[in-house]
Amino acid sequence: MSAFLSDLQVELVSDATNSGRGTWRLTAPLVYQSDVAKRTFTVPAGFETDFASVPRVALAFMLCGDSAHAASAVHDALYTYHWVPRSVADAVLREAALVSGVPAWRAFLLWSGVRIGGGGSHWSNAAA
Repeated sequence: MSAFLSDLQVELVSDATNSGRGTWRLTAPLVYQSDVAKRTFTVPAGFETDFASVPRVALAFMLCGDSAHAASAVHDALYTYHWVPRSVADAVLREAALVSGVPAWRAFLLWSGVRIGGGGSHWSNAAA
């Protein structure tokens, strides 16, 4: 069963980066077990994330911003390390958002946003 096996623990690195989204650093590993990917992911301590890269357009941010932080951190790591194909990474975001209690409509919007606009980020973030 899909589940977070640890809690998200972060510290603020800078609140003036990433178009106002800020940058956050994990202070402990974040472990997520995914049924969609059929594996468990461990985002290492020290990994930096901006959480959900939702544009600061009022309606978009009102609908999807400031939510699903743990799911977004896992998704950022999947895009950075390329542990799975992009389509699987995006499906894991939706799954993890639902697991963390995000309403289904919001999880769908988050998933739709990364399917539509996430391709460039996926290919530009190759770390491993």
